[in-house]
Amino acid sequence: MPPVRASAAPSATGLGALRRIGAVSDLLFLYECTTRDVGQLRAIAAPLGLTVQAASHTFRGLARRGLVELRDGRYRPTVAGVAWMHATLGGLERDLADRLERLHIVRTTRAIARARIEPGAPVVLRFEEGSLTARPGTSGPSRGTARSAARPGELVEVAELEGIVPIQRGSVRLAVLPAEGSTDPSLERAIAAAFGRGTYGLLAAQGLEAAHLMRRAFPNRPIARFGVAAAVDEASRLGLDCALVVVDHELPRFLAQLEGPDRVAIDFVPLHRGGRRGRTRSRSSREPSDRGS
Repeated sequence: MPPVRASAAPSATGLGALRRIGAVSDLLFLYECTTRDVGQLRAIAAPLGLTVQAASHTFRGLARRGLVELRDGRYRPTVAGVAWMHATLGGLERDLADRLERLHIVRTTRAIARARIEPGAPVVLRFEEGSLTARPGTSGPSRGTARSAARPGELVEVAELEGIVPIQRGSVRLAVLPAEGSTDPSLERAIAAAFGRGTYGLLAAQGLEAAHLMRRAFPNRPIARFGVAAAVDEASRLGLDCALVVVDHELPRFLAQLEGPDRVAIDFVPLHRGGRRGRTRSRSSREPSDRGS
């Protein structure tokens, strides 16, 4: 038997390891030899869809690597061959599981009915105000079939999903509040003026002073105060526009929580204590504000 190479296992794992020309045939050839008692290459070539010549070529390549041998008239994997096959199949299983998990394959879902829906009716799915909604129809980027009846505002289960629901990431506007002088009544008006009459799906504040002033500036809206970075990131991913105030000494910690390859972009809004509307400056979450007032 030819000497076994020291590095019988592939350097890459999963699909990356199988990109090598012939790697899939190598793996399937070894699998046939391991799970069946075969004495002819034709018996291996047929289930793999190979010619006998191609199967012979695969055998010679595996034999040179010390992974398979012809012993007692039977094609059998060596100990190194079994180890290679198990390592490759294990790596492929983990790689595929990881890829499938990231695809988020959904076969059924629930959505909020925006109109009366009859069971079995075709529906169109959209994201509205951060929630998945369904309306009767067939024209849209994502479609499905209602499994049950639903009135407007009720949840409806949707199956036979097709297409992808597009989500345009919401904007994030941030004003930095100076800790010193944060009791100045003009700041309440400055916050209201800075954010204007925008339609925000989420209002948030980081720090006690910021939360106090945001509540006074927007008395009829709930203000998110805890887990603010996570809330802003999730809300913006679901298409909601966000407005938040952060106390200046809290800003570095807040921005650090938003770090990542797909970090949210932030528009820093200056506060003018005279209540004048300021222009918005766009920055990424990596860039701290150089003006707190």
